[in-house]
Amino acid sequence: MTSLVPATLSAQGRLLPTTTLHLAGIPAYVEIAATPEVRNRGLMFRESLPPDHGMLFVFDNMTMTCFWMRNTPLPLSIAFIDEAGRIINLRDMQPYSEADHCPKRPMRYALEMPQGWFDRYGIKAGTLVEGLP
Repeated sequence: MTSLVPATLSAQGRLLPTTTLHLAGIPAYVEIAATPEVRNRGLMFRESLPPDHGMLFVFDNMTMTCFWMRNTPLPLSIAFIDEAGRIINLRDMQPYSEADHCPKRPMRYALEMPQGWFDRYGIKAGTLVEGLP
């Protein structure tokens, strides 16, 4: 039996809805984590991500939720995004670290991408994220 799903995505990734965001004209292909259960698992246990892929965490309300890297082997960068779609701040996160990474002010979304992705494209605080759900 042949699978049409890329081998780099886990079973969790295949079941999550996806969308394409644009940051300064750069596409980011993201899985959407919009429920507490999926947000809590995030990218834990993922060994790899395809190029320009990540995870968008969507919250029902503005929040000061912090993130950590428990059980996450990938080095990631996170962008905290307000309800208008502007990046509040960015943080690099190290694999397996339980250090908190928090927004500077209440956010509605958080976008995790491979570490260095935002820097590579010159994406900084204040950048507008288009295509948010």
